[in-house]
Amino acid sequence: MNAVILHESSGRIRLRLNQKKLTLQQADMLEIWFQKQHWVRHVTVHERTQCIILYYKGNRQQVLNSIKNFSWDIAKQNITLPTHSTRQLNREFEEKLVAKIVSKIACTLFLPKPLRIAKIIYTAVPFVFKGIRCLIKGKMKVELLDSISIGISIATKDFSTAGTVMFLLQIGELLEEWTRKKSVEDLAQCMSLNVDRVWLDTPSGEILTPISQIQVGDRIIVRVGGIIPIDGEIVHGEVMVNQASLTGESVPIPKHKNSTVYAGTIVEEGECILEVKQISGQSRYEQIVKMIEQSEQMKCAAENKATNLADKLVPYTFAGSLLSYIFTRNLTRALSVLMVDFSCALKLAMPLTVLSAMREAGKEHITVKGGRFLEIISKADTIVFDKTGTLTYACPKVECIIPFNNQNENEMLRLAACLEEHFPHSMANAVVEEAKNRGLSHEEVHSKIEYIVAHGIASMVNNERVLIGSAHFVFEDEGCVIPEGEQERFDSLPSEYSHLYLAVAGKLNAVICISDPLRQEAHTVLSALRKLGFEKTVMLTGDSYRTAAAIAKQVGVDYFRAEVLPEDKAKYIAELRKNGHTVIMVGDGINDSLALSEADVGIAINDGAAIAQEIADITIAAENLWELVRIKEISLALMRRIKTNYGFVLGFNGTLIALGVTGIISPATSATLHNLSTLGVSLHSMSNLPNPKSEKISYNNNI
Repeated sequence: MNAVILHESSGRIRLRLNQKKLTLQQADMLEIWFQKQHWVRHVTVHERTQCIILYYKGNRQQVLNSIKNFSWDIAKQNITLPTHSTRQLNREFEEKLVAKIVSKIACTLFLPKPLRIAKIIYTAVPFVFKGIRCLIKGKMKVELLDSISIGISIATKDFSTAGTVMFLLQIGELLEEWTRKKSVEDLAQCMSLNVDRVWLDTPSGEILTPISQIQVGDRIIVRVGGIIPIDGEIVHGEVMVNQASLTGESVPIPKHKNSTVYAGTIVEEGECILEVKQISGQSRYEQIVKMIEQSEQMKCAAENKATNLADKLVPYTFAGSLLSYIFTRNLTRALSVLMVDFSCALKLAMPLTVLSAMREAGKEHITVKGGRFLEIISKADTIVFDKTGTLTYACPKVECIIPFNNQNENEMLRLAACLEEHFPHSMANAVVEEAKNRGLSHEEVHSKIEYIVAHGIASMVNNERVLIGSAHFVFEDEGCVIPEGEQERFDSLPSEYSHLYLAVAGKLNAVICISDPLRQEAHTVLSALRKLGFEKTVMLTGDSYRTAAAIAKQVGVDYFRAEVLPEDKAKYIAELRKNGHTVIMVGDGINDSLALSEADVGIAINDGAAIAQEIADITIAAENLWELVRIKEISLALMRRIKTNYGFVLGFNGTLIALGVTGIISPATSATLHNLSTLGVSLHSMSNLPNPKSEKISYNNNI
């Protein structure tokens, strides 16, 4: 990359590219490339000025070397640009807004009066037709108010008022469309697939391949718990597919040979090989956008209340205008009332407030799938956590391997990694990573893998049944035994670690000891959540009582349960809800899916199991748990802003009506103030919610 440093401070660099023009596509590509670098904290690319503002961590020289080695050609091969670019959307609406304002100023200053009047009448035609359609349908809506007020202004030759009213309405509609489209597209991008690599089936075996290199006709392997990355047709295997992300159905659908499967759905049982039928993710994206726009999840109760109240107030505005004319016989005063309506601001401001809150959450790496979930979080009093990968770090580390039955330590690790590499669980990742660190290759030597949720993995190797998982699974469910003479050694296993048990042909062959350190911020986050209104904090885990008790004590939860199965977690949450609690569940694994569904709001960690993310109502970043504090703050701030908007709209417009009836202000002034207030409250609704200085700041300063 050819660039110069314009400004630099600790952890921050501002660069300018040495090229004549930076296209929108190049800007998107550059931003995506930076976001994929492990040393990037935050990056913004400005295509107009060709500047990059970069916040980074780590060694400065290594960062500069990586930037220097950036190549457009390599980036094009490895980066898949989004089908719908938010940058392109912003550019489109910026140009529309500027064009409309410039056109208004030019017409006012330079267009002769007769032509200006003709233009106003021409512009008024669509508004009048909307009002006529409302009358034909027998509905009293804000469109009818707008059309009558514009029509009366033109009939009384008050063209200035009519022009001003229409201009403000058009600007308001443009801003509403811009904010809604951007919020929906930002949300859809968050919910779209972020799959970098897939298992490609080739004659020489399975190859982990960048998804950007996949072509139509290629065959991809998808196993239990995996997300289907591309639309395709099953050519081998049978699976149960969860299609909730597309259809809303929670019951898995059986798929077999020749069945079509769609990107974004989840394999709950079995495994399959699918043939790629469509590379582009556009179909997936369009389906998500359609789901968001049509789903009632997008509307919280406060939003529905605003819409209903807005429609109910229209007849009262008509009645007020009529009464004003009857008592004063003054058409100007009656028109002043008609120029003001509550519904416009209420219908516009409330959805913008909710969508803006969802957009702001997205900036914090929080994906919210519907406005009503923010409202529920604002009222929630109980939060339930899974342990592994949630309260503890998502990447546990193998501390030691204790072989049994005269086995070799490295060979047992090799075998364990061979089985675990196909499953998206933090402990499985730890085993695979340890094998990698030791330089152990683990070719596919097993037959079909069977994954038992919350228990372990079973397969066949050299005609012998191999098991890896919990003590309950290996010893109780499968009846494996400890080799003769090694009971004492087994009893002395280090208690400070979690254990994975590997058994072959019914005998224990190794115990893998894994450390599961508590997240540094966990205790402080729980304290902050209590201050924000959570009365009860709970930890549920399938781990042993000993390990769970130690973690519970460190993190400071009010209550915990150990050795629980997935259905037990869901039952416990159901009991809490039955007793009147509003419950939030936070988890990351396949075994948390039932509990996430049962809770009032399910929150998943974004590097956990794909099915957990799909079922969850909200996903947060994996870096730390402070996003939980932020989403609670956003939800509380959202409800406060909604209440403030209610008060302002009702109070300000009520005052305008009173001033109009008494003749203090003219219809033109009334219309201008009403539309400006609507525009103002809408712009305020689009602004960022207050960001209180939580304990996160002091925490971040200490690390």
